[in-house]
Amino acid sequence: MSERIEIRETESGVVRVFDVDLSREQAETFIRRNGSWPLQEALGAETLDPHYVDMMQIEDLEGYGLSQYLEQGMGVPADDLEDAHVLIEGLKGSVLVIGSGAFGGQAQVLTPRAPLRLVATFNEDKAPVQFDPLPSAGAQVAPATEEPDAPEPKKKSDAAMSGRVAMIALIVLFVLTAVVVWVAS
Repeated sequence: MSERIEIRETESGVVRVFDVDLSREQAETFIRRNGSWPLQEALGAETLDPHYVDMMQIEDLEGYGLSQYLEQGMGVPADDLEDAHVLIEGLKGSVLVIGSGAFGGQAQVLTPRAPLRLVATFNEDKAPVQFDPLPSAGAQVAPATEEPDAPEPKKKSDAAMSGRVAMIALIVLFVLTAVVVWVAS
């Protein structure tokens, strides 16, 4: 029985690491989209955006390492990686890293099967939201007046004015053409 992974439509900032039990050559075929996509089928995904999917060989990360890739490339906090260090550094061969963006904000249930095996799930490190004061007094809310004024008419944009001038020019050309045709006949 395969593991079920629920993807919520609001999911954001989640990084999943899968061990891929394939040789380098098989992994290249597995990731290739050619009518069908073996990777998407093995994940059991309805939607999968390839821009958020990274398949790599552990030996290609020599001197850098998968932990560094996850921390610096995917924004996974170092503390979370320390907890999963043994799992991450014990991987060999092909590895698949998928970010939340791969699911396009679509709720779905993944049912990964061989050659995929979920190794770890991480949350990206996100800076807390800060609400700084507005930079100038002009950006502050204006005090309410006792008597509401009529709204000031909106100034016409240059593009709107150019469009009106062009329309008038076309009407004049149409009238002139009609006069020339009438005189000629």
